[in-house]
Amino acid sequence: MIILTQKQLNKENLLNQGVLLLMQQGYHGTGLKEILDAVNIPKGSFYNYFGSKENFAVEVIQHYINPYIEQLDNHLQNPYIDAHTALRRYFNGAIAELEKTNFKGGCLLGNLMGELGDSNEPCRIALQATLNRYRNLLATGLARAQEEGSVRIDRTATELADLLLNTWQGALLRMKIEKSAAPLRQCCDNLLNAFFKV
Repeated sequence: MIILTQKQLNKENLLNQGVLLLMQQGYHGTGLKEILDAVNIPKGSFYNYFGSKENFAVEVIQHYINPYIEQLDNHLQNPYIDAHTALRRYFNGAIAELEKTNFKGGCLLGNLMGELGDSNEPCRIALQATLNRYRNLLATGLARAQEEGSVRIDRTATELADLLLNTWQGALLRMKIEKSAAPLRQCCDNLLNAFFKV
């Protein structure tokens, strides 16, 4: 069992709160005081942990993807299912979670790409690295599905993963304005259950 120090707990609380606030209000709509008040941590400690709001956003971006990476990896590591089924189950689970939240928020990465992607270089780099990390795990699953004979092999696993990630991000944006899981289901059905299949 890992025991966190108070400093580690404070930083974890700040990052978790950062995910919530940046998801709800965006980077520019979230003030430092709001973040600090929510976790009851003094301003000096915040600067000790992160140095600036921009550095904080970079770490929030990296922190945000970790549970998704873990969930996807858990599905792919399941010895009782093939990789194609693992990918479908992962995305079906993600859709179910978004339905529970009534389609609010979407994806923090997608939201920040729109807000900061061309105006904040450290955040752009963090977003790119984080998305590549996620894409690479999708590609690992798709490569395994190719080896298992369930996914087409005339495109590389990385090309297919990029297509899946790009389409999924667009579907998440449409989901928000339509208040419906239909774009997400269409993405998965058209790609995982049709275009990618052998």
